[in-house]
Amino acid sequence: MIWFTSDTHFDHQNILKYTNRPWASVEDMNEGLIANWNAVVQKGDVVYHLGDFAFRRHAYFASRLNGHINLIEGSHDKMSGKDKKAFTILGPMHAVSGDPDIIICHYAMRVWPRSHYGTWHLYGHSHGTLPPHGYSFDVGVDAVWFSPVSWNQVALKIVDVEFEAPVDPRYPPINMIRTPNISLPND
Repeated sequence: MIWFTSDTHFDHQNILKYTNRPWASVEDMNEGLIANWNAVVQKGDVVYHLGDFAFRRHAYFASRLNGHINLIEGSHDKMSGKDKKAFTILGPMHAVSGDPDIIICHYAMRVWPRSHYGTWHLYGHSHGTLPPHGYSFDVGVDAVWFSPVSWNQVALKIVDVEFEAPVDPRYPPINMIRTPNISLPND
């Protein structure tokens, strides 16, 4: 199964002040996020983490989580070589192949590769504070139940979005409300 998440901020004390996370301490937050993750992600699953994984001890936290973690480094992911070995490090933007393709990045974009053809865009960084735009979706833990979300959950969310077609005369008009041709991985 494929999962997406962002902005776990393990070991980041100040994130409790900046967001409305339901934990009293950073230790409680760490344990709560690990429990939530492992409750849905299985050992053989693939997780795309869109950045700000941890403030420190990246490898330690990765070792406690189920699944293989593909990481787009965020603004807080300063790591040693040892810590980097705990992940498959992706570039700042990555395409997850599917129908449709999903463009993932730590930061939200107003347009992204092939957005005018219906590709999706998943991001983090904003901690659930940005309004939806086109087929984009904030998968940061503060926006979605403090847990990774599955490809299927993303698809259900995106299908409900009213698509705002970009205004560009070079491209033919598309339906304003479109149900993508979704190929869901097996759950």
